[in-house]
Amino acid sequence: MRRIRQLIDIQPSVERAYLIGAPRKGSGEAMQVEEHLEELARLADTAGAEVVGRAVQRIEAPNPNYYIGQGKVEELRSVMKDTHATLLLVDEPLSPAQGVNLEKALNVRVMDRTEVILDIFVTRARSHEAKMQVELAQLEYLLPRLTRMWTHLSRIRGGIGLRGPGETQLETDRRVIRRKIGTLRRRLEGVADHRANQRMGRRALPGAALIGYTNAGKSSLLKALTGADVLVEDRLFATLDTVTRELDVGDGYRFRLSDTVGFIRKLPHHLVASFRATLEEARGADLLLHIVDASHPAWEEQVGVVESALEEMQLGRVVYVFNKSDLLPDPQAFLASVRERYPHAVLSSAVPGGGSRIGAGVEQLRMVLRNSAQALRPLARVRVPLGEGKVLATLHREAEVVHELQEDGVVVVTARVEAVLLGRLRQQSIEVEIIP
Repeated sequence: MRRIRQLIDIQPSVERAYLIGAPRKGSGEAMQVEEHLEELARLADTAGAEVVGRAVQRIEAPNPNYYIGQGKVEELRSVMKDTHATLLLVDEPLSPAQGVNLEKALNVRVMDRTEVILDIFVTRARSHEAKMQVELAQLEYLLPRLTRMWTHLSRIRGGIGLRGPGETQLETDRRVIRRKIGTLRRRLEGVADHRANQRMGRRALPGAALIGYTNAGKSSLLKALTGADVLVEDRLFATLDTVTRELDVGDGYRFRLSDTVGFIRKLPHHLVASFRATLEEARGADLLLHIVDASHPAWEEQVGVVESALEEMQLGRVVYVFNKSDLLPDPQAFLASVRERYPHAVLSSAVPGGGSRIGAGVEQLRMVLRNSAQALRPLARVRVPLGEGKVLATLHREAEVVHELQEDGVVVVTARVEAVLLGRLRQQSIEVEIIP
C-alpha cells in the first residue's frame, strides 16, 4: 500500500500564473506599475499560485475586446506557452466580455485582481459572518459574469419564443443569485444590529479600532499589546475576522481594542460594502489607530487607499501609528519628517526589543491609549441624592463605576465618566468633581 501511495501523486498541481499590468499612459499608476505587479505577485502567492513571469503594456485606453492590445495578446499566447503558464492574472478590472475573449484567445484561465482577492477571502474566512460577507461579494461579482462562467448546460440559440435550455437556465441562475444576495444582505444587517447590541452591553470602556493597509502589522500589534492568540503571518489578508480584546493601559485604565479587515489598492467598492458590518467596529470606536507599514516605500499611497475606502464613514479621532520601526535605518529622522504632516504620529514595533532604538516597541502606543482613556473618560466623583435612582442607574449603565459609598443621605459614586454624560449630570444640578 505504501508503494502504491508513492506511485500516485496525491498533491494538487500548483497553478502557474503569468501576470500582466496595463496602466493608462500619463497616469500615476503608470509610474508605479512594477510595484503594483509585485503586490499582485504576493496576492498570487497567498492564493497558492506560482508566478512564472510578468509583463507590462501602457495603454491609451482599454481595448473593449481584450483590455490590452491585440498585438500584446498574440505575444502573450507565445510567452505563456513557453512558460507553461496555466493562468493569466490581470492587474486591472476586466469586463465579462474581456475575460471571455482573453480566455478564448489564450486558451488558459483568466482572472482579474478582484477575482484573486475574492479567492483569498474564501480560504481565509473563518467565522460565519466573514463567510457570509465573502459569499455576498462573490455573488455580486459573479452576477454579470454568469455567461462566461456558466458551463453546466449547453446554450442553444433560438428565435423569439424559442430560447434554448441554456438561456433559460442562465435566467434561472440569475434569479437564484439575486434572491441569495437579498437574503445575505438581510442577514448581515441582522449581524450589524447584533454587534450594536453587543457594544451597548459591554463594560463602559473606551474602544479603539486598528485599521490600515493589509500586512501593515495590525494583528501583530494586537498580539503584542494584549497577548491575544491571533494568526500572525507575513501574507496579504492573513485575517478577515474582527478580534476584540481588553487591554490594561496602566493607571487603572483599560481599553477595548479591535482588529479589523485590511485594505488594498484597487479594492472594489462592493467588496468594501460587503464588509460594512465588520467595519462598524471602526465607526463605533472612540479612537482609530491607523497602522502604517513605515518600512514600505509606498506607505503614503497605502495611507491614501485606506482613507479613500473609509471616507464615507463618520469616524472618530485618528492616530497614525507607523509600525515596523525596527526596519527603519533612522527611526528618529523618519518620525520627525512624518510629524510635519501627522503631528501626533507614533512609532511602534511588534518585534520584542525591536523598538529599543526609539524607546520600547509598543510602550509609546500604550501611553497614547492611556492618555486617550483619561481624556475620554476622566475619573470623577459624583454626589447623587438618594432619591435620584434614575441617575444612579445611568451611571452604572453608561459609566465605569470604581467605588460607591453612601453618606449623609447622598450616594458618592467614583467612576470614569464620558464628558457628554458629565455635561448631562451638571444640567440636572448633580454635583460633579473631576479627580486629577
